[in-house]
Amino acid sequence: MSFTKTLGWAVVAGAAFVLAGCGSAPIPLAQNFELTSQYKVRSAGHWELLSRDVAAQTRATLEKAGYAPSTALHVAAPAQPSAFDLGFRDFLITELVQGGATVQQNPGAVLEVSYNTQLVRHNSDRPHFIPGQFTLLAAGVMAAYGLRHEHVDAKLLATLGLTTALDYANSIHSGGPTNTELILTTTVTRAGQYVARKTDVYYLENADAPLFLRPAHYRAVNLKVVSQ
Repeated sequence: MSFTKTLGWAVVAGAAFVLAGCGSAPIPLAQNFELTSQYKVRSAGHWELLSRDVAAQTRATLEKAGYAPSTALHVAAPAQPSAFDLGFRDFLITELVQGGATVQQNPGAVLEVSYNTQLVRHNSDRPHFIPGQFTLLAAGVMAAYGLRHEHVDAKLLATLGLTTALDYANSIHSGGPTNTELILTTTVTRAGQYVARKTDVYYLENADAPLFLRPAHYRAVNLKVVSQ
């Protein structure tokens, strides 16, 4: 067997060994989740939108569970409420009342509505990444040209492609992902039994985190910083 042929077989064998090694790993490989989006809460007006969504879904859930719209509700405030807790409770009561619900000021109603917030702080980097931004923009702009003589269906499809691209591109105006997230859970109970429950996650600007911290936690954070 010639040296060249022997060398060729050695290369093939080595490649096969490498490929076999690539087929297994000592630990699971890291993989990203599919593309998702997440709202960022940046103003008190956004708090109102959160309460509107919670109120609508709460009414729908209670209706499916067989509760009449006139069933009495009481919205409980968390102990030592944060600025967000106070504002969110007011917004939520307003949305429920305007939606036709019977809301009592004092405890003892048939159903009690409560909510809980949890702040999550990530130490890892939060890269701002818009998948295919320039490709989508280019495709949308190209689709927008020369539509004056196209059928209305073609115009609608091109416009849809352009708006989809703009939706991706405009996410940059949200300021991008941050290190701070809010977990908001709203619960409806009756005599200690869960009747309805909703949990959502939102981004927060890092600088806005104190608005969502309850006084005891906020003081603890300040004391920790001062002692350093």
